[in-house]
Amino acid sequence: MKILITGGAGFIGSNLVLSLQKNNEVTVIDNLFTGNIKNLDNYEGEILNIDISKPFELKEGFDVIIHEASITDTTFKPDEEMIKQNVNGFKNILNFALKNNSTLVYASSAAVYGNGKVPMEEDQRLNPLNAYAKSKAMIDEIAKKYMEKIRIVGLRYFNVFGPREQYKGKSASMILQLRKQIMSGKNPKLFKFGEQKRDHIYVKDVVRATIKAIKAESGIYNVGTGIATSFNELVNVLNEILKTENEIEYFDNPIERYYQNNTQASTKLAESMLKWKAEYSLKKGIKEYMKWLEENEGEINRDTR
Repeated sequence: MKILITGGAGFIGSNLVLSLQKNNEVTVIDNLFTGNIKNLDNYEGEILNIDISKPFELKEGFDVIIHEASITDTTFKPDEEMIKQNVNGFKNILNFALKNNSTLVYASSAAVYGNGKVPMEEDQRLNPLNAYAKSKAMIDEIAKKYMEKIRIVGLRYFNVFGPREQYKGKSASMILQLRKQIMSGKNPKLFKFGEQKRDHIYVKDVVRATIKAIKAESGIYNVGTGIATSFNELVNVLNEILKTENEIEYFDNPIERYYQNNTQASTKLAESMLKWKAEYSLKKGIKEYMKWLEENEGEINRDTR
């Protein structure tokens, strides 16, 4: 298949590229605003430096478009600009997919649920709390209007962690951020009192779900493990794996008004429609990730200084 991946130098995008290029002809679009070319050191195809938030033209068509490009920093200002860029980027990719009759798989987010009921189900009322979440909710609504014209699959990723996220900076997973604090000899810091929960999912499971989505029926599906873990528990797991005993420091949450207290996916629809279920437990995923970080520590430190 001929596959176009937007945001292909980013975290999830680069993992998809490296997995899909084995048996497909893969082309990458990335403006390198948040992605990093280092993520594609083993990529053999073409990288197009295009800002998809503006109208663009490509001469060739693609069987599949996987749209991962997005501003993901929830502190990006101004809010209106984030929403505009994310939504316009999706509209431009959607128009290109419609023109070429391509299958479109795109990244949505668990952020659209806000502090809604858990486990979070795809048909529940959305409650986006910040500009990033609002942009994803708007994209989901646009996508629904075209799902009968072409195959469109939206994936509400939960809290993804794993290799190649180091260039995301403050938007990287709490697993990476807490590990950095612990390895530098500091106590891990959490909002009071660490009982907020997240559905942490390893990037390899996310890649499998995204590839499964290529053949799925049009729709919007959660991509999570279905298991919520408190940040206190997460620190305990990290201390166990890293063989450390760092104590937690708690501090007031300065963004409480916009903060998701709990995320937990209902996975029933994904299991039924994508024929997919997460294979990595939190501990298994963290163990593999910590090993990867240790093996690539020198290069990562050089690149992210």
